[in-house]
Amino acid sequence: MASRILFFLVSICLVFVSAASNANVVDRSVAIVNNDTITLSEVNELGRSFFKKVTEETPADRLPEALQQARNTVIDKLIDKKLLVQEAKKLGIQVSDQEVDNALQRVLANNKATMEQFHKELLAMGMTEKQYKEELRDQILSSKLINHEVRTKVVIPEEKILEYYQSNYTRQVGGGELHLQQIGCTWGEPLANGVVPSQDDAKEKIRKAYEKAKDGDDFNELAKKYSDLPSAEDGGDLGTFQLHELAPAMQQAVAQLKSGEISPVVQIDNGYHFFKLVSSQGGATVSKADYEAVKEEIRERLYKQAMEARFKDWVKSIRDKAYIKIL
Repeated sequence: MASRILFFLVSICLVFVSAASNANVVDRSVAIVNNDTITLSEVNELGRSFFKKVTEETPADRLPEALQQARNTVIDKLIDKKLLVQEAKKLGIQVSDQEVDNALQRVLANNKATMEQFHKELLAMGMTEKQYKEELRDQILSSKLINHEVRTKVVIPEEKILEYYQSNYTRQVGGGELHLQQIGCTWGEPLANGVVPSQDDAKEKIRKAYEKAKDGDDFNELAKKYSDLPSAEDGGDLGTFQLHELAPAMQQAVAQLKSGEISPVVQIDNGYHFFKLVSSQGGATVSKADYEAVKEEIRERLYKQAMEARFKDWVKSIRDKAYIKIL
């Protein structure tokens, strides 16, 4: 669960400084950001587990330099945070405690975790609930700022989507090559969920998948739902092969197929399999999926990338105009 919690946040690189050592340090300013200051206690607060990690993993002779770099990283993150808060204040954007609490509940629900489990994970990361909620607050604030300043200015033109599709979903097939998809149901070995299916289970599962495939259901989706093979994640896509490169049972199953046709079910070792011949035209362009079927998925991916890039540019423009001084 810890990795999923970390993934949700914009960035959680926090540093460890013991409470005893903090008690002996007089708080002071370490940076000025326009009319705000960043204090040493803020650096130590945000830096908690990051410094601990650096201390544990760095050789003693390199530790002072590594800790200084870590400190600079934390200060840089705090500068961005101050700038975002300042911009939000100018725009009248705020994040309420209720919004933070709601976000935390969504994190717990998505990870199917109790509050007790959540606190154990925080303890393992050297982090308090207060710190985590502050990170959530920053995440929500950033999201609101993105909506206000960035999102409406990002447009993904059709030609960009098509370009991505051609680069990532199509390929050139040389003469004599077969582009195949496969669905396979196995028995006698544990699946990803830990279940060990019997041969009868595999036979019934492949029967359902085969009937749906013959009825014209989308092969990609059927593979993802029914196939027990690693290729399931890619919609059953095996890539391209010369006929002689295939195992004898596969050769027999696909040799007489025409493009778009589906083979009979064959048994290979401890599995039942059938194949779809996507294309066998020499020198033709073949695709993993229909353009219209993946168009919106590609648009979302490109939109997210463009948003992140534009947000970085926007933050940089704010930094360029700000008065920032490291003390």
